[in-house]
Amino acid sequence: MIPVPPKLPPETEALRAEVRAFCAAELAGTTGLDRSDSWMGFDAAFSRKLGARGWIGMTWPERYGGHARSALERYVVLEELLAAGAPVAAHWIADRQSGPLLLRYGTEEQRASMLPQIAAGELTFCIGMSEPEVGSDLSAVRSRSERSPSGGWVLNGAKIWTTFAHRAHYMIGLFRTAGTPADKQRGLSQFLIDLSLPGIEVRRIRDMSGREHFNEVVFRDAQLAAGALVGNEGEGWTQVIAELALERSGPERYLSSFELLRAAIDAAVPDDAYASIELGRLYAELVTLRQMSLGIAAMLERGEDPATAAAIVKDLGVTFEQRIPQVVQDLFGLELLAGGSDLARIQARILQIAPGFSLRGGTREILRSVIARGVQK
Repeated sequence: MIPVPPKLPPETEALRAEVRAFCAAELAGTTGLDRSDSWMGFDAAFSRKLGARGWIGMTWPERYGGHARSALERYVVLEELLAAGAPVAAHWIADRQSGPLLLRYGTEEQRASMLPQIAAGELTFCIGMSEPEVGSDLSAVRSRSERSPSGGWVLNGAKIWTTFAHRAHYMIGLFRTAGTPADKQRGLSQFLIDLSLPGIEVRRIRDMSGREHFNEVVFRDAQLAAGALVGNEGEGWTQVIAELALERSGPERYLSSFELLRAAIDAAVPDDAYASIELGRLYAELVTLRQMSLGIAAMLERGEDPATAAAIVKDLGVTFEQRIPQVVQDLFGLELLAGGSDLARIQARILQIAPGFSLRGGTREILRSVIARGVQK
């Protein structure tokens, strides 16, 4: 089910050293709290610097602004950026899934116009899948896209939990083009949506930490050109499944709480046997998840379908990341939250955002249904 992790080729070590040196220079002077944002840290200028170094769109063809590098080389870059706590959110979704989706299903016009800008770190994308009042049933899409008299499309409905929609240039959104919600996966299509168009309202959602990453996006007779359709009408569900496999398997699934684990290891008393055991268990689990995630990168390199394996990594990764703040609280006590140390501030941040780890990329119930179906094949 989970492939054996590959041995990284020699060229990845030189690349790792290059990325590590770059991050050390760029992030000098940042605090642990800054770095704890990990892949939710938004810095458009930093993303453009990564684009200039060829570290976005790494595996894409050169004619689309890519660099024809391997999936394993890309994995090393992602791992180093996340371990360093680099602010990568401005390009993360576009690089991870929106660009690959357009590369696989988009028209030549869409690829030629969008992919070079993504690879340069100049375009921010968001994902328009989940909807209000339908829970975790992604196939129960009610938002509709209908043909307009001019041959384009008219969007109506709403998307929710849309990360960084308030700062994104584009959304790739899933809409019903035929049938009713009872038809589930049938009759769904995806669209490339310019969020600056009339008829689109982005409403920010404030989380427990007081910050605004999530959004609700409302569409009221928003007009799209005919060329906004991604792929063929009716193949939206197939596209979404391919996207979710990319979303669920990367190193962000076990490194979102990494800065907290690092701070806890630094703060632990060396001769505290209990702390050594508990932190050692977390570290061993992190290493295991890394091996599993690397195995999926190897599957992508070979062109294999990682859907089931990716769901396993995401499910285990969420459990791991949500357990880290619990272990830290047990080890350092309730007074930790009242303290002013770097560890205390990071712990407070992760405690507030960790519940959301269960939502992004699919709830546990959805993931386990994907795993069950994959095991039965």
